Amino acid sequence: MDFEKLNRLGEGTYGVVHRSLDRRNNTIVALKQVRVFENDRGNGIPITALREISILKSLRHINIISVLDVAVSRTDLDDVYMVEEYAEQDLANLLDHAKVRFSESEVKCLMKQLLEGLEYLHRHDIVHRDIKMSNLLLTRSGILKLADFGLAREWSARPLTPGVVTVWYRSPELLLSATRYTSAVDMWAAGCIMGELLTCAPLLPGETELQQWALISALLGVPSDRIWPRMRSLPGLPDENGRPRPPPIPRSTNSNINMLETKLAGQKKECINLVNELLTYDPEMRPSAGRALKHPYFVREQPGPCAPEMIQTFPEIRNVPGAPAGTVEMKRGNEVGDYVFDFGEGASEKKRRRKR
Repeated sequence: MDFEKLNRLGEGTYGVVHRSLDRRNNTIVALKQVRVFENDRGNGIPITALREISILKSLRHINIISVLDVAVSRTDLDDVYMVEEYAEQDLANLLDHAKVRFSESEVKCLMKQLLEGLEYLHRHDIVHRDIKMSNLLLTRSGILKLADFGLAREWSARPLTPGVVTVWYRSPELLLSATRYTSAVDMWAAGCIMGELLTCAPLLPGETELQQWALISALLGVPSDRIWPRMRSLPGLPDENGRPRPPPIPRSTNSNINMLETKLAGQKKECINLVNELLTYDPEMRPSAGRALKHPYFVREQPGPCAPEMIQTFPEIRNVPGAPAGTVEMKRGNEVGDYVFDFGEGASEKKRRRKR
């Protein structure tokens, strides 16, 4: 079974992704090359890739990307590829390069699909841990797909790595070096995504953990022991040497004021309220995906979510020569194939420079 790489789409947590032609059935797929570090070569498929494959093959949801096959290069058995269903767009490219502005009903539709995907994941005890715009794909029929499960984990009470999630979407507990956290980290990221869809700009575009904390505090007010009782038990923000330290206390007399309504000026009351709930400091008080889907923003406020197929369509900017860096056309004819391990029949239902 052969594949022809057509152009590079981007880079995931543990590998580069290409739009590719599956010559077996003449269909377009996303071919994700699994990154194998030099000292791991010759040791088979890396555990990180096996974990991602295992998670994706266990999931069946329309809003989660499907892994179709695993392929190995005919010339180098250390070149391993995940064959995934292809989605024509990602939200980062649409906002950054196509300058798309989604309507109220389109934002509501996209957020509903994101939360439905997260509700399914969390119900199956999976935490994505890297929700960001470039990991939210969009098909030409308006279906949103959660992608790049390289950092995803099954939830457990064991300590986990705090340095996950791109810093723009990183929750306060992760910024304060928590090693025990829950699916609430994905819900914070969903709040950042919603704010970005509404304003067409990153909500909290920090460059470092310290700057990210400062931006959050400026937007939502400095958290107190009253609104987040367990905050003081967390290690703190990592300094330049990686050592945790308590977060700085702003000197401003207005440091406890929530400025979200000002940031989202012009948006409706229930819309602002949902973003505010998702961006709750205390992870124990943050709504679950299921609860968020029952919010008046979705069930009462008008206009309601449009149907996915009614979302506007766009040219495939990632596939056009001269497209933004990381999306330009590549030389054709790079072949992969010969050995394929099929894990099942068919697909499952499945500014500042952005850090991808």
